[in-house]
Amino acid sequence: MIDIEKGAVELAENLIQFIDESPTSFHAGQSIMDNLIECGFTKLDPSKSWTLEPGKGYFTEHNYSAVIAFRIGNKPATESGFNIVGAHTDSPSLKLKVSSEQITKGCAKIGVEVYGSPIINTWLDRNLAIAGKVMVKKGSSYISKLVNISEPIAMIPNLAIHLNRDVNKGIELNKQTHLPVILGCVASEENEILKGLISAELNVDSELIGEMDLFLYDFNGGELCGLDDALITAARIDNLAMCHAVVTSLCDSDQGDATAVGVFFDHEEVGSRSSQGADSNLLKNVLKRIVMVQDDDRQAYFRAVAHSFMISADGAHAVHPNYVEKHDSSYAPEINGGPVIKLNANMRYTTTAESANKFIELCELTNVPFQKMTNRSDMACGSTIGPVCSATLGIPSVDVGTPMWAMHSIRETTGVYDHYYMTEVLKTFYSI
Repeated sequence: MIDIEKGAVELAENLIQFIDESPTSFHAGQSIMDNLIECGFTKLDPSKSWTLEPGKGYFTEHNYSAVIAFRIGNKPATESGFNIVGAHTDSPSLKLKVSSEQITKGCAKIGVEVYGSPIINTWLDRNLAIAGKVMVKKGSSYISKLVNISEPIAMIPNLAIHLNRDVNKGIELNKQTHLPVILGCVASEENEILKGLISAELNVDSELIGEMDLFLYDFNGGELCGLDDALITAARIDNLAMCHAVVTSLCDSDQGDATAVGVFFDHEEVGSRSSQGADSNLLKNVLKRIVMVQDDDRQAYFRAVAHSFMISADGAHAVHPNYVEKHDSSYAPEINGGPVIKLNANMRYTTTAESANKFIELCELTNVPFQKMTNRSDMACGSTIGPVCSATLGIPSVDVGTPMWAMHSIRETTGVYDHYYMTEVLKTFYSI
């Protein structure tokens, strides 16, 4: 096995910084683009003609929250295809209903919508901050601006056990009445508190603030923890860990024959059906444009697709030592045991015998361990961007991920070594 201790810790610390700087999918997209620019990639304007050079890296973005990056290979795509790794920038969260601000018993509060499927009770009694995207008037039109009020200004308090004696038997929280976030105690005449916070953060007049997409997030940053600091605990590990692995491996890999592609979609947690989601033509259109620049043969794109392969990278369920019965004992991946190949008979994951074998070969070539996961046969299975991408593109795919605990909690846990293993395997994939 390769000597990874120092490199793994450095990469884990870099991941934590990446996550802390990416409180929403918009900020994640910006973080990804910042990383790409730092390692020499050039941003492309989708409204203009493209000129692409072998060995050079490029990227394009959509709505800040979706990014497609690629490095042109040594050979034309019609001969060597695309080596694609896909991830998603969004995570389960609570979105502010910005027009629902009100004062109740001296407290300012705002309603929320539940985005995706978070473990809701993990959001209670936390220091919460606010971030997102807002429209700001400039001249006669509006422009988008990212905002991050990085202060513990919000909370959703639990009800005291004395007022709910059965709370430890389990309680279902009402999303409309129990989850409005409290900003603090205020004078009853105060109004538009949220807009005031946004305008102060952006240093613009509040009258210039238009529509807003704002989300709550855990104010407390990620940390290394456990014996020997071998675990990473943070918010949004699903799926920013894979975003970080993809952009890092794309930047650090050697140039291969195939065109290396990293795609970062939004809205996976709510079904991927959007203009920046995996269930769109976003990736297909970029791949077609790459081929069209290289070859004007009408069959060129289809020839390129025939040589291509995709890795769908998303979190995987590690066996929980307190709930081992929730796993099939033959498919129970352990944290720091290596990347996980995800299997499902009903194709909720894209893995087939052929695609699994290809990923195993990559692991063996990289000299890292691998594991396999499938749900118990009496439990439903989640899904990823893999099935919709593979179906849309007609490209064989494998679903993989790093093992983690507490998926969809406000704080999740994964392994320091697993993140390193996955990044190294993706570097190998991009280099061939």
